[in-house]
Amino acid sequence: MIRRVIQIDEEKCNGCGACAAACHEGAIAMIGGKARLMRDDYCDGLGDCLPACPTGAITFVEREAAAYDEAAVLKNKQEKMQGEGKTLPCGCPGTQAKAIVRGTAEPEACSAAHMVSELRQWPVQIKLVPVNAPYFEDAHLLVAADCTAYAYAAFHRDFVRGRITLVGPKLDSVDYSEKLTEILRNNNIKSVKVVRMEVPCCGGIENAVKSALQASGKFIPWQVVTVSTDGKILED
Repeated sequence: MIRRVIQIDEEKCNGCGACAAACHEGAIAMIGGKARLMRDDYCDGLGDCLPACPTGAITFVEREAAAYDEAAVLKNKQEKMQGEGKTLPCGCPGTQAKAIVRGTAEPEACSAAHMVSELRQWPVQIKLVPVNAPYFEDAHLLVAADCTAYAYAAFHRDFVRGRITLVGPKLDSVDYSEKLTEILRNNNIKSVKVVRMEVPCCGGIENAVKSALQASGKFIPWQVVTVSTDGKILED
């Protein structure tokens, strides 16, 4: 099939590896000190690797390529996690019970005077928000799995501030990609930031945004931030 995939100019590539780190699908690897597209079916054509490249070595091309295989990408991710000891022998890693030990905060640090909401609109649930709400115009969009706000202490300060916030339960049976597509297509969205948990069952939110970006027909800068179950930002 003819579709959009990335192309890497090895002459321009400086071997920094930033694109490989930014590629959530594992389509790019460093070979002989140069970035290389390893599999067409791992490339979703969204280009989150493009802004990561400091030399402009990555561009889009329309060519004959295998269809994007989400199942193969997920299997590859699971195998990689298993090799790093990050998966459980059965079930979702998010179901593993564990205690999170934290220090005791000073009383003044917890006072209401120090906690200011950064929320800029209501409602926040994806299924409730109007598609053509005026606050979407020229907005920087935050799409977050609901658990992230509980796991990450500075969620408002680091993610909600300056953005329009949409929240979706990660285990919800609803497919949000169609609603998100309409929001992206009908409004001038400047950027999209996805915040999800590290557990595989939280991938639904990320996949819904990817599908929406593809279906919207627009090139919108986007980023995925992954939060660990003990409240830390994980580097890709």
